[in-house]
Amino acid sequence: MAAPTPTRMRADERRQLVLDAATRSFGRTGFAGTSTDAVAREAGVSQPYVVRIFGSKQDLFLETFERAAQRIFDAFAEVLADGAFDPESEEDRERLGAAYTDLLQDRASMLVLLHGFAAGDNPQIGARARARMGEIHGLLRGSGMTEDQVRDFIAHGMLLTVLIAMRAPEHFAAAGELRALVECTFPPEATAD
Repeated sequence: MAAPTPTRMRADERRQLVLDAATRSFGRTGFAGTSTDAVAREAGVSQPYVVRIFGSKQDLFLETFERAAQRIFDAFAEVLADGAFDPESEEDRERLGAAYTDLLQDRASMLVLLHGFAAGDNPQIGARARARMGEIHGLLRGSGMTEDQVRDFIAHGMLLTVLIAMRAPEHFAAAGELRALVECTFPPEATAD
């Protein structure tokens, strides 16, 4: 029996492969600590190939950041899309929160977001981070929630993200003084020993 003929990956599939690898790499070591060579190794491609597809490391980071931010925007927009969202309904606000909580499963993307926010002194990255946060804020304001509700919702989401970045729920048993914060932030099943 003849060996199966290997199939060539389409260009869009290779691009996704590199973006996924870049998300993991940037998530681990941030913009400053990640090279295009590290991304190439993670993706199993050559460094010149990464540069040929994306240009500079900064362009690649911006695309990974944009992709992570867009997922959040899209998740919120989907909850709000049917027009039946009632900002006074705790159930509706919980649905919005659950959309974000689902995204936290992709830890690498959440870390890319944090690294993007932390790189705010980089003119291009900072501008993109501020613009995307502004768009998410605008979407939530358009839901009918009050300014205080929007601020609190975003603040809670950022707290979740930071605690995930620190791996606090995974180390709940040894969290010490942080235990109470983790306990009141995450659902009980997230902190089960």
